[in-house]
Amino acid sequence: MQLRYSFRLYPDPGQQRALARAFGCARVVFNDAVRAREEAKAAKQPFPRAAELSKRLITEAKQTVERSWLGEVSAVVLQQSLRDVESAYRNFFASLKGTRKGPKVGVPRFKSRKDARQSIRFTANARWSVIGGGRLNLLKIGAVKVRWSRTLPTTPTSVTVVKDAAGRYFASFVIDTDPHADAAAMPDTGQRVGIDLGLTHFAVLSDGTKTDSPRFLRRAEKKLKKAQRDLSRKQKGSRNREKARLKVARAHAQVADARREFHHQLSTKLIRDNQAIGVEDLAVKGLARTRLAKSVHDAGWASFVTMLEYKAQRYGRTLIKIGRFEPTSQVCSTCGVKDGPKPLDVREWTCAACGTVHDRDINAAINVKSAAGLAVSACGAPVRPGAIPAQREETGSHGFPTEPRAA
Repeated sequence: MQLRYSFRLYPDPGQQRALARAFGCARVVFNDAVRAREEAKAAKQPFPRAAELSKRLITEAKQTVERSWLGEVSAVVLQQSLRDVESAYRNFFASLKGTRKGPKVGVPRFKSRKDARQSIRFTANARWSVIGGGRLNLLKIGAVKVRWSRTLPTTPTSVTVVKDAAGRYFASFVIDTDPHADAAAMPDTGQRVGIDLGLTHFAVLSDGTKTDSPRFLRRAEKKLKKAQRDLSRKQKGSRNREKARLKVARAHAQVADARREFHHQLSTKLIRDNQAIGVEDLAVKGLARTRLAKSVHDAGWASFVTMLEYKAQRYGRTLIKIGRFEPTSQVCSTCGVKDGPKPLDVREWTCAACGTVHDRDINAAINVKSAAGLAVSACGAPVRPGAIPAQREETGSHGFPTEPRAA
């Protein structure tokens, strides 16, 4: 499988100007290609092919006075910008036909020089390389200083240079991983676990382990409010406003980086220690429309589950998602009796049928493990509570649950 390894770049002022020039040229070629497609559509003509666009928008455009500055950057960067247009239209038409997984995507739009994120891509034929001193040598940009936080396992196939909203530069390398090396790095453990994701505790495991929620956004709210207030008081278009905008962007970047690092560490630990993992398919979009919206976004459950998915695939683990309407917080994990919904402030409850006292989150994690078919008896057979007949008022179609599934 292919993975991305990102490293921080520290270009000098001259290299920053060269990168800004490359970002601008790639953006112009992208917009010209989108405009050519839209004009062909308005004229009811076939879309121009990639080879035709490359000849007209790059090769011939360099010979004109209006686009002569396109020759100041690597031609590979411009060609990759055209590939991005092709990919964007391909995804758009696949989304219209319903053959593309995930949410619907719209028609490609024009890029702006004020976009928060700028990027260019260098492939192998762009003759980029890592030279002495650990610097990244890029065509028509120079040898850029890189902070190598880890070693690349194999030779990358391409590198993308990204400038984010906080003004930071990154080099993102595409790596083809070795499945044999990945399998050797994570030997079989035989352990199985269910995970209940929540807000008070970010993750509660079926074995009783609880991981507190760091609440990165909540802890940084005071700093973010002050930075946002300072930004709102600056005159639009002024240099002081740009400085204030960078301050806000950097504060948000610190929160996002801390959350991502927490997700990586926890997901790697779970994948390393367990052979099979069960987790709920949470309705994050639905929960984000409730009064818990800020806390739900702060937790970042979707990105955490995505990390579990690709790490499980990489290291040969099993990840099973159970349905979001599975009543994990309502069923007794001991006898299987459904005790009904409970308010969020009820953290412990006693089963009316068997008298077992349950911790709400641990009981839910055990039910997640059983629903995923990961619980086994002493003889090795799968164990899960038996089906309980629905009460009369519970029949009919299901809508959104009355309480967050992660509670």
